[in-house]
Amino acid sequence: MGSGKSTIGPIFANTIGFRFADLDQVIERKEGKRIGDIFAVEGEARFRAIERETLREQLASAGTVVSLGGGTVTNDETLQLVKKSGLLIYLRSDVEHIYQRLRTKSDRPMLRNDRGELLDGADLMAKITALLDARTPFYDQADIVVTTDDKKIGHTIDELVKKTAPYID
Repeated sequence: MGSGKSTIGPIFANTIGFRFADLDQVIERKEGKRIGDIFAVEGEARFRAIERETLREQLASAGTVVSLGGGTVTNDETLQLVKKSGLLIYLRSDVEHIYQRLRTKSDRPMLRNDRGELLDGADLMAKITALLDARTPFYDQADIVVTTDDKKIGHTIDELVKKTAPYID
């Protein structure tokens, strides 16, 4: 959630010679709907089921970097699926950096209020803090952690390549 994975992921995958898949984009193509619409019409539980099945399909292809949504690994079954299939990498970012990246994004269903309105200011900061607090115990189970705050993309890629090198054939 706002850690830079959609920017860093494709560059990292290309650098190590892997294919890149953004799970949310794959779901949107497969379902013919935007993630926000799936959440709004079918609910989060249905979205998570679609997400888990789509993830299984993506993990079946070796040599793939899969960018996960912020809530993907908050389900134990999904977390274990990822950990059994490859490396789980956590691109860590603090609340303030996430806030700065997400405050202008309108496509995040988890960052809306009960009326579907985009949160802003203190409400957005509180929501990001709550989501991060709830998700961090899952994120902390990652095999590799790289902090992205105040780093140039190239430095983050270099760190990822170095930390993943022992695991890549």
